[in-house]
Amino acid sequence: MGTPTTRPTTLDDVAQAAGVSRATASWVLGGYGFASPDARDRVTAAADRLGYVPNTTARALVRGAGVRLVVAVAGRDETVLDDPYVDRVVSAAARVCSPHGVGVTLQWLSRTASAGLRRLGDDRSVCGMVLVNTTQPVLDALPAGMRGRVASIGIGSPAVPSFDVDNAGGSDAVLRHLYAGGRRRIVMVTGPRWLTCAERSVTAYRSLMRAAGLPERLVIGDFTADRGGRAALEALDRWPETDAIYAASDATALGAIAALRGRGIGVPRDVAVAGFDDIPYAAVSSPALTTATHPVARIAAAAVTAVLEGRPVPPVTAFPSALVARESA
Repeated sequence: MGTPTTRPTTLDDVAQAAGVSRATASWVLGGYGFASPDARDRVTAAADRLGYVPNTTARALVRGAGVRLVVAVAGRDETVLDDPYVDRVVSAAARVCSPHGVGVTLQWLSRTASAGLRRLGDDRSVCGMVLVNTTQPVLDALPAGMRGRVASIGIGSPAVPSFDVDNAGGSDAVLRHLYAGGRRRIVMVTGPRWLTCAERSVTAYRSLMRAAGLPERLVIGDFTADRGGRAALEALDRWPETDAIYAASDATALGAIAALRGRGIGVPRDVAVAGFDDIPYAAVSSPALTTATHPVARIAAAAVTAVLEGRPVPPVTAFPSALVARESA
């Protein structure tokens, strides 16, 4: 003889215990529609007494509110989704969404993105979106129906709040550290120039170089280790007296270190190298990488929370970045 099982409490059970219709119980527990104060009190009390757990997925579909949040990443092609930074954003989003019964999906957007955004805007399963690597064309292409349900990690707009690291402040701290260490011929390997938010680091670099009366030496990068290695060697070919390289990402900096070593150049003895992000590997690389912090999980969590709660937030939320001095510079 099998062991009896206890079935979960249903919305019908709550409605019957409260002496109301199923529709009224749904309205009260869903937070929408009309119900009298007495009916609300009875439904709430019945739900608590019976231990009712609402099916948030079904409720969201009925209301057309959506059951998934999309992390939409702009880039030249789909390979942008391989960036470990994207993994950290998705992981943080999942942690925030899970208690709400909301799933997280990942989507690549072209840098204009109009067609992809239209499809997402028409998809009733989408409750909101967090944009990553946001560009102005992406912001311009957002469907009007998605306003109030989108946050950006990067640049924003009057309708889309922005959450990001203060990469200008972090870059300034790293560059001042290099200067204080006696480095005067500092090359910067940038992020991709189409990414507007990456220009804040370049602005900080140029400002410090001008203030110190030092030459500006920029090499375009793309946040990858492969490009970092090639950019470091390109910098040495153009400016053999280079004594420091500041890379706009840790991956770029680590690629630069590997390439310099391959050419027999000591780090930091001959050329100091610093990055930005403070990824886990930065602390255990050889030499350990000097960098600046980038609280990706906190930034992503704040952006996702803003979308889910739908409350007014400041147009720009900047998270501080701090110097982490290690052996490479």
